[in-house]
Amino acid sequence: MENLFYFLASLTLLCALMVVISKNPVHSIIFLVITFFTISGHYILLNAQFLAAVNIIVYAGAIMVLFLFVIMFLNMGKNERDLKTSALTKITGTIAGGLLFVVMIAALKDAHVGTYDAENFNSQIGMVENLGKVLYTKYLLPFELASVLFLVAMVGAVMLGKKETGERHF
Repeated sequence: MENLFYFLASLTLLCALMVVISKNPVHSIIFLVITFFTISGHYILLNAQFLAAVNIIVYAGAIMVLFLFVIMFLNMGKNERDLKTSALTKITGTIAGGLLFVVMIAALKDAHVGTYDAENFNSQIGMVENLGKVLYTKYLLPFELASVLFLVAMVGAVMLGKKETGERHF
C-alpha cells in the first residue's frame, strides 16, 4: 500500500510538471487527465471512492473535453508555437515558482503526518453518506451559495450567447 502511494505521488508530480512544461496544448491536456486519474487513485487509497468517481467523471471527463474543445476551437497549436518567450517572462516565472516553493515549505514544515491506528480506524470516513451529512449540515450555506453562483453563470452565459436580430458580436 505504501509503495502504491509513492508510485501515485511520483506519477502525479511528474505529470503535473509535464502539464506546465509541455509545449503542445493537446499533450498538456493529456498529462492533466493522467494527473486527475492519479489523484483519483489517492482518493481511493484514502477510502473516498465517491470523490474518486466524481473526480474522474467531472474533471477528467467533462472539464477536459471543454478544455480540448476550446484549444481546438481557438487553434492555439499552430499560431502559438511561433511566439518566443522573453527573458523577463522566464525570470518572472522562475521567481513566482520559487516563491510558491518557499510558501509550500513554510506551510508544510510543521505538518504532522499521522500513522495508522487500527483501534480508532473508521472505515466509513470517506463514504457518500458521511460526505452528504457534512455537506448538508456544516457546509450548507457555502453549498447553496455555490449553486446560486453556478445558476447566475449559466444565465449570464445564455445572455451573452443570445444573438438578437441586428446585433453584432465582438
